[in-house]
Amino acid sequence: MNLVLRVAALLLVLMPAPVLAAEPLAALVAGTTAASPPLTGLAVVVADRDKVVRSAALGDAVVAPPRALTPDTPVRVASISKLTVAVAVMRLVEAGQLDLDRDVSSYLGWTLRNPGFPAAPLTLRQLLSHTSGIDDGPGYSFPLGTSLRDGLTAVHWSAYAPGVRFSYANLNYGIIATVMEAATHQRFDRLMTAQVFAPLRLDACFNWSGCSDAAVEAAATLYRKGIDEDHWNPAGPWVAQVDDLRGVRPACPVRGMATCDIASYVPGTNGTLFSPQGGLRISALGLAKIGRLLLRGGEVDGVRLLKPETVKALLTPVWNGTPPIGDNYDGLMRCYGPGLQCLTGGAGDQPVAGKPLTGWGHLGEAYGLYGGLWIDPARDRVFVYLITGTGDDPAKYPGVRSKFLSFEEAVLTDLATRSD
Repeated sequence: MNLVLRVAALLLVLMPAPVLAAEPLAALVAGTTAASPPLTGLAVVVADRDKVVRSAALGDAVVAPPRALTPDTPVRVASISKLTVAVAVMRLVEAGQLDLDRDVSSYLGWTLRNPGFPAAPLTLRQLLSHTSGIDDGPGYSFPLGTSLRDGLTAVHWSAYAPGVRFSYANLNYGIIATVMEAATHQRFDRLMTAQVFAPLRLDACFNWSGCSDAAVEAAATLYRKGIDEDHWNPAGPWVAQVDDLRGVRPACPVRGMATCDIASYVPGTNGTLFSPQGGLRISALGLAKIGRLLLRGGEVDGVRLLKPETVKALLTPVWNGTPPIGDNYDGLMRCYGPGLQCLTGGAGDQPVAGKPLTGWGHLGEAYGLYGGLWIDPARDRVFVYLITGTGDDPAKYPGVRSKFLSFEEAVLTDLATRSD
């Protein structure tokens, strides 16, 4: 090979090629492979410790009138939200306002106990790691005017003492939000902005409270081809599930209420109002920055948010798969720390063909969204993907090598193998 051809070949290896990299993912979005139904949109980001090394987006943020999805489009990211809540909790721990192993009753001002185990206190570490004995039961969000204390019922408690069983439950994070508010006397949505989003210079928020007008204007709508997760019509139109904003900011930061007397809300009484379990609006690029923060031991782009030892505590398993087990997301959750899911590289949580994907992060699934933020220290990489809607029941697309869905496996394999 002559010198010119060798140089050209080297440039092809080194040069970022977002168009070429997106080709396999474009087929997924179009639904022309067996791995996926049509998708409304897909945003992906790969980053290392220092920078974004790949970002791309395909499809629409809004179907009609069509507006393209970008890696910077704010999206409701479902349970990936829990990871950011854990970061905020750890900041408050560092500030001496919270303690992971203290009885949370001391913050709430009333005694929170499983009626079957009245002597066993609940701690933030247990709530963050879903080992508290809480179940979602009849619901995990209580309306404005109802307190957390009054909303909890006997059905929300399992037959296991705190610290004994893992069972994934969104209500844990409503309780955590209430504890955060009680300790700081600040409303949860504002607290998250002050503790995480503003210091990191992220245009992100819970339930659109704290996001800029530009973020509201740029928001992605989540879709399904069907009215909900139980009623599908693959031949029909895309149906908006959430955030069909059309550029208009919701009048109330409490989801599902057009108007509300939020000024009367007393922080520390019902943090479930602000969707701490899943209501974060943030872009794929924003999530990648939070991933880089953790990959770098608590500092990113000149901003130190957490001490290295605090990040180490975040990335330490509380539950490592040992029975008894309640809801473990059909076997996808095999290891969990104080707010982050750990990937073991085993049969249930290994979505990547070839070198296993291991590390930490969180999945997201709600209202048509499927997504994930994963930090893989072995690769020195952060992987983010956000799918904004599926054209058919995702249950028809089980994973080949894991409990992830087949289209998630395809996306993560593409991101991971192209970064090796």
